[in-house]
Amino acid sequence: MNEEQKKERTLEIIKRLKNEYPDADCTLDYDDAWKLLVSVRLAAQCTDARVNVVVEDLYKKFPSVDALAAANVDEIEEIVRPCGLGKSKARDISACMKMLKEEYGGKVPDDFNKLLALPGVGRKSANLIMGDVFHKPAIVTDTHCIRLVNRMGLVDGIKDPKKVEMALWKLVPPEEGSDFCHRLVNHGRDVCTARTKPHCEKCCLNDICEKAGVEK
Repeated sequence: MNEEQKKERTLEIIKRLKNEYPDADCTLDYDDAWKLLVSVRLAAQCTDARVNVVVEDLYKKFPSVDALAAANVDEIEEIVRPCGLGKSKARDISACMKMLKEEYGGKVPDDFNKLLALPGVGRKSANLIMGDVFHKPAIVTDTHCIRLVNRMGLVDGIKDPKKVEMALWKLVPPEEGSDFCHRLVNHGRDVCTARTKPHCEKCCLNDICEKAGVEK
């Protein structure tokens, strides 16, 4: 399949997923940009549902950027431990909040490269912030995205998140990227699953997906 064919397939996939999942929302709960930064760091190797529960206790004790920046790392770790990798996540959250306070007056920057410079923030997290908070073009290549776009034939056996992101920038209209990735998460959880065989029989994409009915 050449690049033009991939673009056509991508547009059709976007159209069908919009119909299937009209609400394309982030499944992490937040009411401020800095809270999404915290949650997305905690979500590494942890479910969003668990993160949403854990941060309730975290914000009760540390309700602001300043409070988290001043907090003892051990206190943060004690609260976030249920999310796994508590020591490294607590350290990153502490350092990130300190940098936000000292360099940005407690505000999350709306610049991709400045986001990447924050402790614990990688391309996936920076893209999520850019898309969900600032409503700018974004491609969030999480595990669902990488699995699905490979199955659909939009990328060819690429597993590296950055390479998948770069490939999708060529195919996905900029204004669709953020919502498209959220819908891939929904579809990956509900239909195109990883731990069991994908439910191709009920998939809205089964007639245009390269791996439909193939993976057992």
